[in-house]
Amino acid sequence: MTTDELNKSGVPAIVGFDGFYRTHRDRLCRALDLTVRDSDLAIEAIDEAMTRAAQRWEVVGGYDSPEGWVYRVALNWARSVFRRRRPLPWRGEALWDTLPDPDVSRAVADLPVKLRIVVVARFYLDWSVPQIAEGLQIPAGTVKSRIHRALASLESDLGDTHDTN
Repeated sequence: MTTDELNKSGVPAIVGFDGFYRTHRDRLCRALDLTVRDSDLAIEAIDEAMTRAAQRWEVVGGYDSPEGWVYRVALNWARSVFRRRRPLPWRGEALWDTLPDPDVSRAVADLPVKLRIVVVARFYLDWSVPQIAEGLQIPAGTVKSRIHRALASLESDLGDTHDTN
């Protein structure tokens, strides 16, 4: 990865859209797949968002989190596809092999979409609360609240089967 300057957060900025695409596309596809549970739609949505990012790279490339921008645009695009479909599936087959425990996979899949989005961003993409807030354009407090609710739900759902005692 070629870098020659830092973005506002002090993180090396990826120079050029091609480097950004090679670095982030596959991981964003997997993350969106975990969120929408439809591999084909995830790929299509990320490709649409990447196309939009390429067209606006002079602006998008200057964002603190171009990855967050692409994820949000792809997520919004996928939501618009789901709105055109009836009923809203959000439960298709996903590449759940990225989660080694089938019980955890099922529990994450059962989360409401708003909670699943932040869980995937936090624990799969390893984004901080501020990165999630910026990427999804929601307040940091909302991110924290959703993560808290999601973890409580996961703990409740998995408590009996994953006790360490």
